[in-house]
Amino acid sequence: MIGQQEIMYDIDTIYIAVGLMVLMLIAMIIGYLVGDKRKRNASEEFRSQTTAVQGSLLGLLALLLGFTFSLALARHDARSASIVEEANAIGTAWLRIDYLPEAMQEEVRVDLRRYLRLRAEAGEVTADQKQRRARLVANAEGAFEELWEAAAQATQNPGGPAAVAFAASLNDMIDALSSRNATIERHVPEVVLMMMFLTFILSGAMLGYSSGIAGSKPATPVYLMLLLIVLLVFMIVDLDRPRRGLIEVDQSPMSALLAAIKAEK
Repeated sequence: MIGQQEIMYDIDTIYIAVGLMVLMLIAMIIGYLVGDKRKRNASEEFRSQTTAVQGSLLGLLALLLGFTFSLALARHDARSASIVEEANAIGTAWLRIDYLPEAMQEEVRVDLRRYLRLRAEAGEVTADQKQRRARLVANAEGAFEELWEAAAQATQNPGGPAAVAFAASLNDMIDALSSRNATIERHVPEVVLMMMFLTFILSGAMLGYSSGIAGSKPATPVYLMLLLIVLLVFMIVDLDRPRRGLIEVDQSPMSALLAAIKAEK
């Protein structure tokens, strides 16, 4: 669904970073050529104005970088928190199996263990393995239906009010699952990224133009700044893409819970 709605989401992060670097260099070269042609007719006031505009554009660039990085990092942290929330909900449901009639407990433990294993596997699947992830999610939903049927049956038996706690924990599991899916689907709005990229390209053109007006080619620090910008963009886009890229959401809460539950066999 995301790939159909957002143009850049299905493009590899490294291609986006390299493409931005190339466009900024091209813009800087064009800006330098234009500035070099106009340097003879440029007055001192015009040079000062150009320097002021360049400083303002670089300030806007820093603002956009900081805002977008903060947005991407907040979404990354929310995804990590949602995994802990789901693991806690499943762990609570596992403990409350003791509230069920003894004849039901073993079967419910098998279903809950299978549900957890499927959810843990789904979290490890990369974004390009859409069919495998869909299959795991469907199987997990089947396991949950069996758990819910057991909870419904338990609440109808004598002493059922104690089993209501188990049903409530299953409800918390569903809420945690919905919350986790929602955080996965949330990304930095693509229009913000495009606005940021446009500002970077214009900044490259302005740097080249200022150098052309001054009659000197862009110095090494300028190229280092462009490289740093591209690295920051790579980090922002990578942070904003769960289940792919170099920066991944920590799945250890689910795997640790699965290992603990398996140890109770």
